[in-house]
Amino acid sequence: MRNKTVCFFFAILAAGIFLAYGSASAWLGPVSAANVGGVPAALTRAQSVATPNQVKKQSDNKLVLSTRLVNSTVTVTDSYGRFVTGLRKEHFEVYDDKVKQEIAHFSDEDAPVSLGIVYDVSGSMKERITRSLGALKRFIETSHDDDDVFLMAFNDRPMLVEDFTTSADRLIGRLLFVSPKKSTALYDAVYLAVEKVRQGRHSKKALLVISDGQDNNSRYSSKELRNRVKEADVLIYAIGITDPYNDDLARFGRSMLEEIARMTGGRAFFPNGYNEPELMEVCTRIALELRHQYAIGFYPTDTSNKTKWHKVKIKVKPPRGVGRLSLSYKTGYQSFVR
Repeated sequence: MRNKTVCFFFAILAAGIFLAYGSASAWLGPVSAANVGGVPAALTRAQSVATPNQVKKQSDNKLVLSTRLVNSTVTVTDSYGRFVTGLRKEHFEVYDDKVKQEIAHFSDEDAPVSLGIVYDVSGSMKERITRSLGALKRFIETSHDDDDVFLMAFNDRPMLVEDFTTSADRLIGRLLFVSPKKSTALYDAVYLAVEKVRQGRHSKKALLVISDGQDNNSRYSSKELRNRVKEADVLIYAIGITDPYNDDLARFGRSMLEEIARMTGGRAFFPNGYNEPELMEVCTRIALELRHQYAIGFYPTDTSNKTKWHKVKIKVKPPRGVGRLSLSYKTGYQSFVR
């Protein structure tokens, strides 16, 4: 009798386990590497990179991100052009299409950058390249020790002269063997450098373009370059070494360099190309600016329009006694809704 009772007990237990497993299987679906423990892998990945209000479930059960963090790199200077550090999150306000946003990320750390140097070695730069090498070396030496930098030279076509490295000597040494000649493919070089710098290991990306701003041999048009630069999350700084004896070319080259720099939140400088100390001063300033910037991020509240260009405005309310401040940053972004 005892044995029959025990057998009957285990029979009931087994039936309960079978029913429970069957119900769980019907709800969870087959167990696989992509669906471990009944939790869809897509959901696990989405939650690792997004806040809960960023994930929405569609009728076909696919999970998509409705928005993502928009990052802005902000340079703050006083009325004398000096960098202003020490500001805190509460000193800034961010507006997306005039709607105030909550600042989700804020940092004023001296963060390393993945940087591309786009260097003009066309025939028009022949008389200026030697003087600019010392300035370029000063720029690299003033940069963050952990910056990774690549060098792209260009004349009638772009050339990756040196891949990402932290060695200033390697970069300068490579340029010594490049002879200035031929025509100029500036637009191609900047376009390809934007793509290349995205391979860098640091989240902060930037380009330094050294050129007279002329182009006469690119496959990409100026419009295509503007569109790419507008979309890219890459700061562009430009040093325009223009010819003072050709007013029309100098004016056009200057406006082009100013435009692509301004669109990204960077800046363009136009020192006397024959004055090496002035070139060194500009290179040093750009290197220091990259090290004294604020990183501000927010999750956009308006995600209804898939193609809309959003205008960003950042304001600063400094502590008393600081005086009037100026901000430099990228003033817009493309919606990220898919």
